Amino acid sequence: MSYQAYIQRVNTCNSADTSSYLPFVIDDRQVGWTKPTFTSQLADWPNIFSLDEKSLQINETIQGFQQRTEAMDEVVRGLVKKQVIRAYLNEPYPVTSGDRNAAIMTVDRSAAAFFGIRCFGQHLNGYVRKDDGIHLWIARRAKDRHIEPGKLDNMVAGGLPWHTSLEENLLKECAEEAGMSKGLASQARAVGTVSYLAESVNGIKPDTLYCYDIELPEDFTPVCTDGEVESFNLIPVEEVMHIIRNGEDFKPNCNLVVLDFLVRHGLLNPEQKGYTRLVSSLHQKL
Repeated sequence: MSYQAYIQRVNTCNSADTSSYLPFVIDDRQVGWTKPTFTSQLADWPNIFSLDEKSLQINETIQGFQQRTEAMDEVVRGLVKKQVIRAYLNEPYPVTSGDRNAAIMTVDRSAAAFFGIRCFGQHLNGYVRKDDGIHLWIARRAKDRHIEPGKLDNMVAGGLPWHTSLEENLLKECAEEAGMSKGLASQARAVGTVSYLAESVNGIKPDTLYCYDIELPEDFTPVCTDGEVESFNLIPVEEVMHIIRNGEDFKPNCNLVVLDFLVRHGLLNPEQKGYTRLVSSLHQKL
């Protein structure tokens, strides 16, 4: 069996063609990508941005984390008023050319794709070992969600705002999305990251997801408390693999998190055609 079907799911998340975008640059560091049609909306802020045929830049007169953050917040709120951006979400996300803790400013999550900045999230695989093998808890997203309504999802998944630590945010998401106690959620293990370069209606999404695993007791059943998920099902891992291979039932980036789980737990055969390509494709350079 070839792993081409799995690779196709990963390719869906790596849909970006940066050739038609302008680099977004701060202090000679590229932190994002912008559509030329979007940059034209920034003409109202000549005191903040400079633009040429090669890049969009924040003016050199704006220096330091706080000053840049305040300038960008002014712009985002103005773009919301102009109805270029749908709504201000009041969720600051780090802007960085590298690690999350190397951020040089923040910007509201609503503007992340417009500026093509790297976003971070956390996804948790909840699994149970039974006599017949591993079973995964799979969530089905509520049908009223703005993004991918009704699609399958990882047991816990959420964005990672700037103002909270990885541990704090994971515990919060576990409580909200799966009804997990702090004691149980703290048993989750950090197992690495996946990254991808997607293209959306608003722009490029160069995302990094921190991945976690937790082995759960058979008597635990997740319960969503925040409306994100309408149901959970405990599914044999072979059936989950079949779902991924044969359709687009999962929210696209959740496929990557499950595939990473399959690789790490030895559930994919390294002798199969496409194995090395699949593994490397889960870690795109952003």
